[in-house]
Amino acid sequence: MNVFGVDIGGSGIKGAPVDLERGALTEERHKVLTPHPATPDGVAGCVAEVVEHFGWTGPVGVTFPGVVTGSTVRTAANVDKSWIGVDAGTLLSDRMGGLPVTVLNDADAAGIAEMTFGAGRGRKGTVIMLTFGTGIGSALFVDGRLVPNTELGHLELKGHDAETRASTKAKEDEDLSWEHWARRVRKYLAHVEMLFSPELFIIGGGVSRKADRFLPLIEGIRAEIVPAELQNNAGIVGAGMAAGAA
Repeated sequence: MNVFGVDIGGSGIKGAPVDLERGALTEERHKVLTPHPATPDGVAGCVAEVVEHFGWTGPVGVTFPGVVTGSTVRTAANVDKSWIGVDAGTLLSDRMGGLPVTVLNDADAAGIAEMTFGAGRGRKGTVIMLTFGTGIGSALFVDGRLVPNTELGHLELKGHDAETRASTKAKEDEDLSWEHWARRVRKYLAHVEMLFSPELFIIGGGVSRKADRFLPLIEGIRAEIVPAELQNNAGIVGAGMAAGAA
């Protein structure tokens, strides 16, 4: 069965049809830049553009960078604050001519995909997926079951939101070396480990493609640390899985 997944990020909105049997994209993903400001109307138009690029007419799963309950947005860290309180499912469905839409937190979607098809497959105990990009997303699993909307990127680290210190965007904005950035990531992981004592950290987001540049530099963490196997496609696959389940 094929469904469609769209991943809304702070810098780009990307999507593709997803094969739910294999947990893989069936076509090369299509990406457009996230509008600035990333208002509901602007983002909805971009999501519709991605879906229309493939001539898609079936169910669509969409990730959102914030807390989502039902299909209503509760927080909006890296998009416009006017999203808060919006029924994203209804808005997006209306922009796509009434296609059925399922909306969920972006890191939760990536985590669901990794736990089913990737680095977390078959793992029990406490597993935390962390996605490093414009911000830091998180997905917490206990014996394979998701605890939704954890948003651990907003834990305080040295008086700041952790994601303002340790996200990929922070690395790029401050032109940090891999060594310097890895030290910040290590401090963040140590803080999360102190709170949750996971057996496994899965590191996702676009930077997972370059895991060999920084993961070997992170020492002193008891939990196993591995890169996401689906890399930056995990969110699209997870969005498709959510649409398929719905």
